[in-house]
Amino acid sequence: PALPERAQDAGLVVLVLLGAMLVVQPVADRFAPRALARAVAWTASLWMGVAFFVLVLLVASDAGALLLGALLPPGAVVGAARLRALGVVGVALLASTAGVRDALSGPALRRVELRLPRWPAALDGFRLVQVSDLHIGPVLDRRFARDVVARVNALAPDLVAITGDLVDGSTRRLAEEVAPFGALRAGHGVFFVTGNHDYYSGADAWVAVVRGLGIHVLRNEHVTIAAGAAVFDLAGVEDHHAHLVAPGWREDVARALVGRDPARPVVLLAHDPATFPAAARHGVDLQLSGHTHGGQVWPFAYLVRLATPFVAGLHRRGGS
Repeated sequence: PALPERAQDAGLVVLVLLGAMLVVQPVADRFAPRALARAVAWTASLWMGVAFFVLVLLVASDAGALLLGALLPPGAVVGAARLRALGVVGVALLASTAGVRDALSGPALRRVELRLPRWPAALDGFRLVQVSDLHIGPVLDRRFARDVVARVNALAPDLVAITGDLVDGSTRRLAEEVAPFGALRAGHGVFFVTGNHDYYSGADAWVAVVRGLGIHVLRNEHVTIAAGAAVFDLAGVEDHHAHLVAPGWREDVARALVGRDPARPVVLLAHDPATFPAAARHGVDLQLSGHTHGGQVWPFAYLVRLATPFVAGLHRRGGS
């Protein structure tokens, strides 16, 4: 850009510092005081979002720039490039602002009515509230957790399922931040399965903390949910990639279902939707998952499909 040399030097320093924040953030989260770690995390997260939008918009506008470069007279090329730069930066800032607004407004509530052929008629209208990928950590804290708990409890759920990635950080740093989840209430209980970020954060230690909050943890096992004579099984598995972090643990659908009455319907909690093919093979009626964040940020949704076709929404495979 046609800026004075000092302004260019200052801009370069700012860009280097912002990029460095992405490296500093995990270190600060582990060792720095909570307030400083939070400031670093917000700076790193905001810059990562803005930089990502700038990158995507520059790539997307490259084709147009090449075409215009061939069509425009030589004197207009610089003006077009400046217009492109202003457009990319402007749209990136608008998109980032919208993203921050959406993030701070909390998770969206989506109501989905499911009809399962084997579901007991006596449990018609059973209300299950699923929350997933809350990532309590340096950015989202106990205030966010309290808001989620209040919103979930207001739905008067029959059962609450937390399908992994509850935290980003150690129990030493975050145990108090997740404490509000101990106030979750549901007629048939609150249940949790691990996600990959829970493993990065020390899954065994977090399982102990979550159990201490009165939440039932399902680790490749199932429980029976009964209302009189009407029953179904609720199963839960470890994260799909648990074995890569903790070799003693791995996702095991067969183990989670062993010993159950196959005539009863079964709902499976699995953090990663990549578990779904195995669940369908084992006759699971319904699997609830998270992990993909719905594709997270455009155009990630298209890239996520390279790993799993189950990015968001309702999918069917056989009777599952």
